Amino acid sequence: MLKVLDFWAEWCGPCKFMEPLIDDLEKELKGKVEFEKINVDENQDKATKHQVLSIPTYIIEKDGQEVERIVGATQKENFLKVLQNHE
Repeated sequence: MLKVLDFWAEWCGPCKFMEPLIDDLEKELKGKVEFEKINVDENQDKATKHQVLSIPTYIIEKDGQEVERIVGATQKENFLKVLQNHE
């Protein structure tokens, strides 16, 4: 199963823009893709571990290994395309 690590922060404008899109994807892909939301202000160690330098950052993992990452806001279609590449 694919897992998306969603690195975000309260004060991040692009993160707020992406929030409803991510919520939609989470509902649509339930049972196929797991989403984990990670607030970088509360989880700096995790952000450092994954070398997250800007937010939003979405790390796509398959079998516990990073297969791709999306940095910055993007359109839903682009996000879906990236996920479909790794199904």
